[in-house]
Amino acid sequence: MTSVPESSRWRKYFKDIYEQAKPPVLGSFALKEIEDKAREVMKDHLPAYMFVFGSAGTGSTDAANRRALDRWKIVPAVLKDCTNRSVETTIFGAKFNAPVFVAPVGAQGALHPDGEIATAKAAAACGIPYIMSSGSSRSIEDIARANGPNGQRWYQLYWPHTEDLAISILKRAKAAGFTALVITLDAMVLGWRPHDLDTAYTPFIYGVGTQVGFSDPVFMKRFGYEPVHETPVFPFEPEKIRDAAMNGGDANAQKAMKLAKAWLADTSSGSFRSWDDLQFIKDHWDGPIILKGILRASDAEKAIDMGIHGFIVSNHGGRQIDGAIGALDALSKIMRSPKVLEAQRNGNLTVLFDSGIRTGSDVIKAMAMGAQGVLIARPYLYGLAIAGQAGVEQILMQTVTDMHATMGLCGYNDVNDLIGKRDELLERVDD
Repeated sequence: MTSVPESSRWRKYFKDIYEQAKPPVLGSFALKEIEDKAREVMKDHLPAYMFVFGSAGTGSTDAANRRALDRWKIVPAVLKDCTNRSVETTIFGAKFNAPVFVAPVGAQGALHPDGEIATAKAAAACGIPYIMSSGSSRSIEDIARANGPNGQRWYQLYWPHTEDLAISILKRAKAAGFTALVITLDAMVLGWRPHDLDTAYTPFIYGVGTQVGFSDPVFMKRFGYEPVHETPVFPFEPEKIRDAAMNGGDANAQKAMKLAKAWLADTSSGSFRSWDDLQFIKDHWDGPIILKGILRASDAEKAIDMGIHGFIVSNHGGRQIDGAIGALDALSKIMRSPKVLEAQRNGNLTVLFDSGIRTGSDVIKAMAMGAQGVLIARPYLYGLAIAGQAGVEQILMQTVTDMHATMGLCGYNDVNDLIGKRDELLERVDD
Protein backbone atom coordinates (compact mmCIF):
# COMPACT_ATOMS: atom_id res chain seq x y z
CA MET A 1 0.00 0.00 0.00
CA THR A 2 1.50 3.36 -1.09
CA SER A 3 2.67 5.55 1.77
CA VAL A 4 0.80 8.86 2.04
CA PRO A 5 0.48 11.37 4.88
CA GLU A 6 -1.95 10.04 7.46
CA SER A 7 -4.04 13.20 7.30
CA SER A 8 -4.85 12.50 3.64
CA ARG A 9 -4.67 8.69 3.52
CA TRP A 10 -8.34 8.20 4.33
CA ARG A 11 -9.47 10.95 1.97
CA LYS A 12 -7.40 9.41 -0.83
CA TYR A 13 -8.85 5.95 -0.20
CA PHE A 14 -12.38 7.36 -0.44
CA LYS A 15 -11.58 9.33 -3.61
CA ASP A 16 -9.84 6.40 -5.32
CA ILE A 17 -12.91 4.18 -4.94
CA TYR A 18 -14.82 6.46 -7.31
CA GLU A 19 -11.97 7.49 -9.61
CA GLN A 20 -10.51 4.03 -10.18
CA ALA A 21 -13.93 2.37 -10.37
CA LYS A 22 -12.51 -1.01 -9.38
CA PRO A 23 -14.68 -3.53 -7.58
CA PRO A 24 -13.67 -3.91 -3.93
CA VAL A 25 -11.54 -6.90 -2.99
CA LEU A 26 -14.41 -8.32 -0.94
CA GLY A 27 -16.98 -7.70 -3.65
CA SER A 28 -18.78 -5.06 -1.60
CA PHE A 29 -18.34 -2.48 1.13
CA ALA A 30 -21.63 -3.53 2.75
CA LEU A 31 -20.98 -5.54 5.91
CA LYS A 32 -23.98 -7.83 5.52
CA GLU A 33 -22.91 -8.84 2.02
CA ILE A 34 -19.34 -9.36 3.21
CA GLU A 35 -20.52 -11.53 6.09
CA ASP A 36 -22.68 -13.60 3.75
CA LYS A 37 -19.77 -14.05 1.37
CA ALA A 38 -17.50 -15.20 4.21
CA ARG A 39 -20.03 -17.83 5.17
CA GLU A 40 -20.25 -18.98 1.54
CA VAL A 41 -16.45 -19.20 1.29
CA MET A 42 -16.39 -21.31 4.46
CA LYS A 43 -19.40 -23.48 3.55
CA ASP A 44 -17.29 -26.64 3.37
CA HIS A 45 -15.88 -25.86 6.82
CA LEU A 46 -18.94 -24.38 8.51
CA PRO A 47 -17.92 -25.38 12.07
CA ALA A 48 -14.77 -23.24 11.62
CA TYR A 49 -16.92 -20.32 10.51
CA MET A 50 -19.25 -20.72 13.49
CA PHE A 51 -16.35 -21.10 15.92
CA VAL A 52 -15.19 -17.59 15.08
CA PHE A 53 -18.45 -15.89 14.21
CA GLY A 54 -20.90 -17.58 16.60
CA SER A 55 -22.08 -16.46 20.04
CA ALA A 56 -22.93 -17.85 23.46
CA GLY A 57 -26.30 -19.42 24.14
CA THR A 58 -29.15 -17.97 22.09
CA GLY A 59 -26.98 -15.17 20.72
CA SER A 60 -28.87 -12.60 22.78
CA THR A 61 -25.76 -10.75 23.98
CA ASP A 62 -24.44 -10.35 20.45
CA ALA A 63 -27.86 -8.96 19.50
CA ALA A 64 -27.82 -6.69 22.58
CA ASN A 65 -24.53 -5.21 21.39
CA ARG A 66 -26.11 -4.16 18.14
CA ARG A 67 -29.31 -2.91 19.79
CA ALA A 68 -27.28 -0.75 22.16
CA LEU A 69 -25.36 0.83 19.29
CA ASP A 70 -28.53 1.27 17.23
CA ARG A 71 -30.57 2.95 19.97
CA TRP A 72 -28.08 5.79 20.33
CA LYS A 73 -28.58 8.15 17.39
CA ILE A 74 -26.13 10.74 16.11
CA VAL A 75 -27.27 14.39 16.10
CA PRO A 76 -24.87 16.22 13.75
CA ALA A 77 -23.95 19.89 13.86
CA VAL A 78 -23.73 21.86 10.59
CA LEU A 79 -21.84 24.86 9.20
CA LYS A 80 -18.64 23.81 10.97
CA ASP A 81 -15.35 24.06 9.06
CA CYS A 82 -14.36 20.41 8.96
CA THR A 83 -12.51 20.53 5.66
CA ASN A 84 -9.29 19.38 7.27
CA ARG A 85 -9.80 16.48 9.64
CA SER A 86 -7.54 14.33 11.77
CA VAL A 87 -8.26 10.95 13.32
CA GLU A 88 -4.82 10.68 14.91
CA THR A 89 -4.73 10.12 18.64
CA THR A 90 -2.27 9.41 21.44
CA ILE A 91 -2.67 6.49 23.84
CA PHE A 92 -0.13 5.58 26.52
CA GLY A 93 2.20 8.19 25.07
CA ALA A 94 2.23 6.58 21.62
CA LYS A 95 0.80 8.27 18.54
CA PHE A 96 -1.74 6.22 16.57
CA ASN A 97 -3.00 6.97 13.06
CA ALA A 98 -6.56 6.21 14.13
CA PRO A 99 -8.35 5.14 17.33
CA VAL A 100 -9.12 1.70 15.87
CA PHE A 101 -7.39 -1.49 17.01
CA VAL A 102 -7.35 -4.99 15.52
CA ALA A 103 -8.95 -7.05 18.30
CA PRO A 104 -7.27 -10.23 19.55
CA VAL A 105 -8.84 -13.33 18.01
CA GLY A 106 -7.32 -16.80 18.21
CA ALA A 107 -7.07 -19.69 15.75
CA GLN A 108 -7.21 -17.52 12.65
CA GLY A 109 -5.40 -20.32 10.84
CA ALA A 110 -8.75 -22.13 10.74
CA LEU A 111 -10.11 -19.38 8.46
CA HIS A 112 -7.27 -18.81 6.02
CA PRO A 113 -3.91 -20.49 5.37
CA ASP A 114 -2.02 -17.30 6.27
CA GLY A 115 -3.97 -16.81 9.52
CA GLU A 116 -2.58 -14.17 11.86
CA ILE A 117 0.34 -13.47 9.53
CA ALA A 118 -2.07 -11.94 7.02
CA THR A 119 -3.84 -9.92 9.71
CA ALA A 120 -0.61 -8.62 11.24
CA LYS A 121 0.68 -7.57 7.81
CA ALA A 122 -2.61 -5.89 6.98
CA ALA A 123 -2.60 -3.93 10.23
CA ALA A 124 0.91 -2.66 9.54
CA ALA A 125 0.07 -1.78 5.93
CA CYS A 126 -2.94 0.27 7.08
CA GLY A 127 -1.15 1.84 10.02
CA ILE A 128 -3.55 0.28 12.51
CA PRO A 129 -2.36 -1.26 15.82
CA TYR A 130 -2.56 -5.04 16.11
CA ILE A 131 -3.45 -6.92 19.30
CA MET A 132 -2.23 -10.51 19.22
CA SER A 133 -4.21 -13.29 20.88
CA SER A 134 -2.59 -15.88 23.14
CA GLY A 135 -4.63 -18.36 21.13
CA SER A 136 -2.94 -17.48 17.86
CA SER A 137 -2.05 -20.12 15.30
CA ARG A 138 1.40 -18.58 14.83
CA SER A 139 4.16 -17.83 17.32
CA ILE A 140 4.77 -14.50 19.01
CA GLU A 141 7.96 -14.02 17.06
CA ASP A 142 6.49 -14.93 13.66
CA ILE A 143 3.60 -12.51 14.11
CA ALA A 144 5.93 -9.73 15.27
CA ARG A 145 8.06 -10.31 12.18
CA ALA A 146 4.99 -10.10 9.95
CA ASN A 147 3.84 -6.91 11.69
CA GLY A 148 7.26 -5.43 10.95
CA PRO A 149 9.59 -2.98 12.67
CA ASN A 150 7.13 -0.11 12.29
CA GLY A 151 4.00 -2.02 13.27
CA GLN A 152 2.33 -1.08 16.55
CA ARG A 153 1.36 -4.14 18.53
CA TRP A 154 0.01 -5.21 21.91
CA TYR A 155 -0.16 -8.70 23.36
CA GLN A 156 -3.31 -10.27 24.82
CA LEU A 157 -2.72 -12.75 27.63
CA TYR A 158 -4.70 -15.81 28.55
CA TRP A 159 -3.05 -16.15 31.93
CA PRO A 160 -1.09 -19.40 32.41
CA HIS A 161 -1.57 -21.21 35.70
CA THR A 162 2.16 -21.78 36.27
CA GLU A 163 4.32 -18.76 36.97
CA ASP A 164 7.40 -19.82 35.01
CA LEU A 165 5.35 -20.17 31.82
CA ALA A 166 3.61 -16.82 32.37
CA ILE A 167 6.96 -15.09 32.85
CA SER A 168 8.39 -16.73 29.74
CA ILE A 169 5.49 -15.53 27.58
CA LEU A 170 5.66 -12.00 28.95
CA LYS A 171 9.41 -11.84 28.27
CA ARG A 172 8.93 -13.12 24.71
CA ALA A 173 6.20 -10.58 24.01
CA LYS A 174 8.30 -7.71 25.31
CA ALA A 175 11.36 -8.86 23.35
CA ALA A 176 9.26 -9.07 20.18
CA GLY A 177 8.17 -5.45 20.41
CA PHE A 178 4.72 -5.77 21.97
CA THR A 179 4.41 -2.58 23.97
CA ALA A 180 1.24 -3.09 26.03
CA LEU A 181 -0.39 -6.07 27.70
CA VAL A 182 -4.10 -6.85 27.46
CA ILE A 183 -5.38 -9.32 30.07
CA THR A 184 -8.66 -10.99 29.17
CA LEU A 185 -10.81 -11.38 32.29
CA ASP A 186 -14.06 -12.78 30.93
CA ALA A 187 -12.84 -16.14 29.65
CA MET A 188 -11.57 -17.98 32.72
CA VAL A 189 -13.74 -20.82 31.42
CA LEU A 190 -15.20 -21.20 27.96
CA GLY A 191 -18.72 -19.88 27.51
CA TRP A 192 -21.64 -22.14 26.57
CA ARG A 193 -21.65 -22.09 22.77
CA PRO A 194 -24.18 -24.50 21.27
CA HIS A 195 -22.81 -24.12 17.74
CA ASP A 196 -19.45 -25.50 18.92
CA LEU A 197 -20.94 -28.05 21.30
CA ASP A 198 -23.12 -29.55 18.57
CA THR A 199 -20.04 -30.51 16.58
CA ALA A 200 -17.60 -30.79 19.53
CA TYR A 201 -15.55 -28.23 17.63
CA THR A 202 -12.49 -26.60 19.10
CA PRO A 203 -9.25 -26.29 17.13
CA PHE A 204 -7.11 -25.92 20.22
CA ILE A 205 -7.23 -29.56 21.33
CA TYR A 206 -5.85 -30.53 17.92
CA GLY A 207 -2.92 -28.14 18.07
CA VAL A 208 -4.32 -25.17 16.14
CA GLY A 209 -4.25 -21.97 18.19
CA THR A 210 -1.62 -23.40 20.53
CA GLN A 211 1.42 -22.14 18.62
CA VAL A 212 2.40 -19.71 21.37
CA GLY A 213 2.87 -22.74 23.61
CA PHE A 214 4.59 -24.95 21.06
CA SER A 215 7.13 -22.18 20.43
CA ASP A 216 7.77 -21.52 24.12
CA PRO A 217 11.05 -22.90 25.53
CA VAL A 218 9.74 -23.24 29.08
CA PHE A 219 6.65 -25.15 28.00
CA MET A 220 8.39 -27.44 25.52
CA LYS A 221 11.24 -28.22 27.90
CA ARG A 222 8.75 -29.93 30.20
CA PHE A 223 8.37 -32.64 27.57
CA GLY A 224 11.95 -32.77 26.39
CA TYR A 225 11.27 -30.93 23.13
CA GLU A 226 12.77 -27.90 21.46
CA PRO A 227 10.37 -25.02 20.68
CA VAL A 228 9.00 -24.96 17.14
CA HIS A 229 7.59 -22.13 15.04
CA GLU A 230 5.10 -23.97 12.90
CA THR A 231 2.34 -23.27 10.43
CA PRO A 232 -0.76 -25.45 10.97
CA VAL A 233 -2.16 -27.31 7.99
CA PHE A 234 -5.03 -25.61 6.17
CA PRO A 235 -7.85 -26.43 5.88
CA PHE A 236 -8.18 -27.51 9.48
CA GLU A 237 -9.95 -30.89 9.54
CA PRO A 238 -10.29 -32.13 13.13
CA GLU A 239 -11.79 -35.49 12.17
CA LYS A 240 -8.68 -36.40 10.15
CA ILE A 241 -6.33 -35.34 12.94
CA ARG A 242 -8.32 -37.29 15.53
CA ASP A 243 -8.43 -40.39 13.35
CA ALA A 244 -4.72 -40.16 12.56
CA ALA A 245 -3.84 -39.86 16.25
CA MET A 246 -6.21 -42.45 17.66
CA ASN A 247 -6.55 -44.99 14.88
CA GLY A 248 -3.72 -44.40 12.47
CA GLY A 249 -0.82 -44.33 14.86
CA ASP A 250 0.36 -40.97 13.46
CA ALA A 251 3.15 -39.90 15.84
CA ASN A 252 2.96 -36.23 14.82
CA ALA A 253 -0.79 -36.05 15.38
CA GLN A 254 -0.43 -37.79 18.72
CA LYS A 255 2.33 -35.40 19.78
CA ALA A 256 0.29 -32.35 18.75
CA MET A 257 -2.76 -33.49 20.70
CA LYS A 258 -0.68 -34.40 23.76
CA LEU A 259 1.04 -31.00 23.80
CA ALA A 260 -2.21 -29.18 23.09
CA LYS A 261 -3.89 -30.87 26.04
CA ALA A 262 -1.05 -29.86 28.33
CA TRP A 263 -1.05 -26.28 27.02
CA LEU A 264 -4.78 -25.92 27.58
CA ALA A 265 -4.45 -27.41 31.08
CA ASP A 266 -2.09 -24.55 31.92
CA THR A 267 -3.73 -21.65 30.07
CA SER A 268 -7.40 -22.67 30.19
CA SER A 269 -7.46 -24.68 33.39
CA GLY A 270 -10.72 -23.23 34.70
CA SER A 271 -8.88 -21.63 37.62
CA PHE A 272 -10.24 -18.15 38.24
CA ARG A 273 -8.02 -15.22 39.14
CA SER A 274 -8.59 -12.51 41.74
CA TRP A 275 -7.74 -8.82 41.89
CA ASP A 276 -4.81 -9.64 44.16
CA ASP A 277 -3.28 -11.81 41.42
CA LEU A 278 -2.75 -8.75 39.23
CA GLN A 279 0.28 -7.83 41.31
CA PHE A 280 2.15 -10.73 39.72
CA ILE A 281 1.59 -9.24 36.28
CA LYS A 282 2.61 -5.78 37.48
CA ASP A 283 5.82 -7.28 38.85
CA HIS A 284 6.71 -8.99 35.56
CA TRP A 285 5.50 -6.63 32.83
CA ASP A 286 7.19 -3.34 32.03
CA GLY A 287 4.56 -1.32 30.21
CA PRO A 288 0.87 -0.45 30.16
CA ILE A 289 -1.56 -3.08 31.45
CA ILE A 290 -5.13 -3.12 30.12
CA LEU A 291 -7.97 -5.24 31.51
CA LYS A 292 -10.36 -6.58 28.88
CA GLY A 293 -13.90 -7.57 29.84
CA ILE A 294 -14.99 -4.79 32.21
CA LEU A 295 -18.78 -4.27 32.28
CA ARG A 296 -19.45 -2.95 35.82
CA ALA A 297 -18.62 0.54 37.03
CA SER A 298 -17.47 -0.95 40.35
CA ASP A 299 -14.93 -3.12 38.51
CA ALA A 300 -13.74 -0.11 36.53
CA GLU A 301 -13.22 1.77 39.78
CA LYS A 302 -11.40 -1.20 41.31
CA ALA A 303 -9.02 -1.22 38.34
CA ILE A 304 -8.21 2.42 39.06
CA ASP A 305 -7.54 1.60 42.70
CA MET A 306 -5.16 -1.15 41.57
CA GLY A 307 -3.16 1.30 39.46
CA ILE A 308 -4.15 -0.35 36.18
CA HIS A 309 -3.45 1.82 33.15
CA GLY A 310 -6.62 1.10 31.21
CA PHE A 311 -9.51 -1.22 30.53
CA ILE A 312 -11.62 -2.39 27.62
CA VAL A 313 -15.38 -2.36 28.05
CA SER A 314 -16.29 -5.64 26.39
CA ASN A 315 -18.54 -8.69 26.65
CA HIS A 316 -16.28 -10.75 24.37
CA GLY A 317 -18.50 -9.98 21.41
CA GLY A 318 -21.35 -11.86 23.05
CA ARG A 319 -19.36 -15.10 22.98
CA GLN A 320 -19.11 -15.80 26.70
CA ILE A 321 -22.35 -15.03 28.59
CA ASP A 322 -25.81 -15.31 27.10
CA GLY A 323 -28.20 -12.59 28.29
CA ALA A 324 -25.49 -10.09 29.24
CA ILE A 325 -25.72 -6.32 28.96
CA GLY A 326 -24.90 -4.73 25.61
CA ALA A 327 -21.37 -3.36 25.68
CA LEU A 328 -22.32 0.21 24.78
CA ASP A 329 -24.95 0.20 27.54
CA ALA A 330 -22.22 -0.88 29.94
CA LEU A 331 -19.92 1.88 28.68
CA SER A 332 -22.70 4.39 29.24
CA LYS A 333 -23.00 3.38 32.88
CA ILE A 334 -19.26 3.20 33.49
CA MET A 335 -18.68 6.67 32.02
CA ARG A 336 -21.05 8.18 34.60
CA SER A 337 -18.69 7.17 37.39
CA PRO A 338 -17.02 10.30 38.85
CA LYS A 339 -13.92 8.24 39.69
CA VAL A 340 -13.58 6.96 36.12
CA LEU A 341 -14.15 10.40 34.62
CA GLU A 342 -11.59 12.01 36.92
CA ALA A 343 -8.93 9.35 36.24
CA GLN A 344 -9.48 9.68 32.51
CA ARG A 345 -9.43 13.47 32.64
CA ASN A 346 -6.17 13.44 34.62
CA GLY A 347 -4.49 11.12 32.10
CA ASN A 348 -4.27 8.25 34.56
CA LEU A 349 -6.73 5.97 32.76
CA THR A 350 -7.41 4.91 29.19
CA VAL A 351 -10.88 3.61 28.32
CA LEU A 352 -11.30 1.45 25.22
CA PHE A 353 -14.36 -0.25 23.77
CA ASP A 354 -15.02 -3.60 22.12
CA SER A 355 -18.05 -5.67 21.03
CA GLY A 356 -20.41 -4.86 18.19
CA ILE A 357 -18.34 -2.37 16.16
CA ARG A 358 -19.20 -2.61 12.47
CA THR A 359 -18.99 0.90 10.96
CA GLY A 360 -17.37 4.29 11.30
CA SER A 361 -20.54 5.60 12.92
CA ASP A 362 -20.24 2.87 15.57
CA VAL A 363 -16.72 4.10 16.35
CA ILE A 364 -18.00 7.66 16.71
CA LYS A 365 -20.80 6.58 19.04
CA ALA A 366 -18.41 4.66 21.31
CA MET A 367 -16.02 7.60 21.49
CA ALA A 368 -18.80 10.09 22.17
CA MET A 369 -19.80 7.80 25.03
CA GLY A 370 -16.30 8.17 26.44
CA ALA A 371 -14.04 5.59 24.81
CA GLN A 372 -10.65 6.75 23.59
CA GLY A 373 -10.37 3.97 21.06
CA VAL A 374 -12.24 0.91 19.82
CA LEU A 375 -11.45 -2.67 18.85
CA ILE A 376 -12.85 -4.29 15.72
CA ALA A 377 -13.08 -8.07 15.35
CA ARG A 378 -15.66 -9.99 13.34
CA PRO A 379 -15.60 -7.72 10.26
CA TYR A 380 -11.87 -8.18 9.68
CA LEU A 381 -12.29 -11.92 10.14
CA TYR A 382 -14.84 -11.88 7.33
CA GLY A 383 -12.21 -10.16 5.21
CA LEU A 384 -9.55 -12.67 6.21
CA ALA A 385 -11.72 -15.66 5.33
CA ILE A 386 -12.54 -14.23 1.90
CA ALA A 387 -9.29 -12.67 0.73
CA GLY A 388 -6.54 -12.99 3.32
CA GLN A 389 -4.39 -9.91 3.91
CA ALA A 390 -6.09 -7.87 1.19
CA GLY A 391 -9.48 -8.62 2.73
CA VAL A 392 -8.37 -7.47 6.17
CA GLU A 393 -6.90 -4.32 4.66
CA GLN A 394 -10.21 -3.45 3.02
CA ILE A 395 -12.09 -3.78 6.31
CA LEU A 396 -9.62 -1.64 8.22
CA MET A 397 -9.42 1.02 5.52
CA GLN A 398 -13.16 1.27 4.98
CA THR A 399 -13.88 1.46 8.71
CA VAL A 400 -11.47 4.33 9.34
CA THR A 401 -12.38 6.11 6.10
CA ASP A 402 -16.05 5.88 7.02
CA MET A 403 -15.26 7.32 10.45
CA HIS A 404 -13.09 10.07 8.95
CA ALA A 405 -15.88 11.24 6.62
CA THR A 406 -18.72 10.80 9.12
CA MET A 407 -16.82 12.72 11.80
CA GLY A 408 -16.73 15.75 9.51
CA LEU A 409 -20.40 15.37 8.69
CA CYS A 410 -21.09 15.41 12.43
CA GLY A 411 -19.27 18.73 12.80
CA TYR A 412 -15.90 17.64 14.21
CA ASN A 413 -12.45 17.95 12.68
CA ASP A 414 -10.41 16.24 15.41
CA VAL A 415 -11.28 12.77 16.63
CA ASN A 416 -10.14 13.62 20.14
CA ASP A 417 -12.88 16.23 20.38
CA LEU A 418 -15.45 13.45 20.13
CA ILE A 419 -14.45 11.78 23.38
CA GLY A 420 -17.14 12.08 26.03
CA LYS A 421 -19.44 14.30 23.92
CA ARG A 422 -22.47 12.11 24.54
CA ASP A 423 -24.76 14.96 25.56
CA GLU A 424 -24.13 17.08 22.47
CA LEU A 425 -23.68 14.36 19.82
CA LEU A 426 -25.92 11.44 20.84
CA GLU A 427 -29.60 11.01 21.56
CA ARG A 428 -31.05 7.82 22.99
CA VAL A 429 -34.09 6.68 21.02
CA ASP A 430 -35.99 3.65 22.31
CA ASP A 431 -38.19 2.18 19.61
